[in-house]
Amino acid sequence: MKDIDRSAPVIVELTTTIDATPETLWALHTDVNAWPTWNLGIEKAHLPGDFAEGSVFDWETAGLSISSTIMEVRPLRRTVWGGPAHGIEGVHVWIFEPATGGRGPTAVTTLESWAGAPVEADPEGMRAALERSLLAWLEALKTAAERS
Repeated sequence: MKDIDRSAPVIVELTTTIDATPETLWALHTDVNAWPTWNLGIEKAHLPGDFAEGSVFDWETAGLSISSTIMEVRPLRRTVWGGPAHGIEGVHVWIFEPATGGRGPTAVTTLESWAGAPVEADPEGMRAALERSLLAWLEALKTAAERS
């Protein structure tokens, strides 16, 4: 199982409970091309093909262009992607844990690690920026999933 870089200078882990089934959350999460329709923090996103290990998707957030490689896909349960972006090496893990019986609510955990010179230059500032970004992403996912 792939993981974040546990030795990175910045690691953020957040969990929320969303009143939706894993199937609803998975559909939103893996439809990369639709991210900008429900997550206002993502300006553009394009995955040319399936959400599968080895696939690469390009996206823009906070004015940054990022190219991420999907490293792990466990349908309805877990994804991992990452790669370099502007001197930062990021690894992002998403975990979906359904309630007993598979009916919502679902616990959603997102973990991300950042390493690299820009992070080492301002770890606290980078940690705060990453935490804001992930909180907003979780809130957007919650809003979209609970509306579905």
